[in-house]
Order: sequence, then structure tokens, then C-alpha cells
Amino acid sequence: MRDVPTYVLERVFDAPRELVWKTWTDPELLPRWYGPNVETIVHRLEVKPGGLWLGEMKWGDNSHYQRVEYTEVSPPGRLVWLHSVSDADWNVIANPMMPDWPRVLLTTVIFEEEAGKTSMRLTWVPHEASDEEIACFAAAMDGMGKGWGAGMELLAELLVELQAEGP
Repeated sequence: MRDVPTYVLERVFDAPRELVWKTWTDPELLPRWYGPNVETIVHRLEVKPGGLWLGEMKWGDNSHYQRVEYTEVSPPGRLVWLHSVSDADWNVIANPMMPDWPRVLLTTVIFEEEAGKTSMRLTWVPHEASDEEIACFAAAMDGMGKGWGAGMELLAELLVELQAEGP
């Protein structure tokens, strides 16, 4: 078995786990933090095993489509999905900007609560990937924190706002 690189993102949010879970699974809240600096459109969100999250990120006249298929959903502690770039008809395709980017990434997000705060751990691993895809992913890992990091800042702000509004 070859060594496959794993991108890991860890973050602690000053919010209860159920609320953090909701920001990842509610079609109204997800676009408010996912895809910073673009318009995120959720075309479908079925958070259940075998369910799909079909998303579009728009900037200007450009669109980037993503197809997510959930493989494990254990509220409020664990989400696992297969993450792909897709065309406008939701068919999995090679990334037009990075042809060697892995066609499928296995994504696992774990939420754990302690003393009213939630620690989140996200891992991204190339799934059934070619050597070229693994090399491309490994080379891009250093830059992945920028996009995810900006999204996490928006998510932290959203959690503060939601808690200020109260139940």
C-alpha cells in the first residue's frame, strides 16, 4: 500500500457541537461560510448516507461545481463524504484548472465538544487516486489552508452571530 498524503485542518469553535453541526448541514447556513469570496449556491443538500450535496461557487461569469456524496452521517459528531469536481450536470470530471487533481477526495469531519467549545478535525485524502493525482495533491497541500482557513474564519463569525441571536 502506498503512502497517501492527508491534509488535516483542526479548529476549535466557541460554540456547542449541535450548532457547529448545523452550520455544516443546513442549506441556509452552509453557503454563508463555505467558499469564501464567492457566491455559494446549494442546489441540493441531502445529509444522509448516499445523499448528495450539489454545490456551485460563482464569481463573475464563472462557476465551479462540486459533487459530494455522503457515505457516513452520525449527528452531531461525524460526517464522511466523497468530494469531486463536477460539470453543470453533476458528472464527476477532472478539475479544469488542475487536470491531475484527484477526481475524488475522501473527506472526514469530526466534531467533539468539551466545556461548551467544539473541536473540529477535517481530513482530506485522495481516494482511489493515480500516482499523478497523489503527487498533485501533495504539491498543493501547503496552499490548502488558505481557502479552508478563510472559510473557518467566516464560520467562526457565523457561530458568534447565531449565538447572539439565541434560540
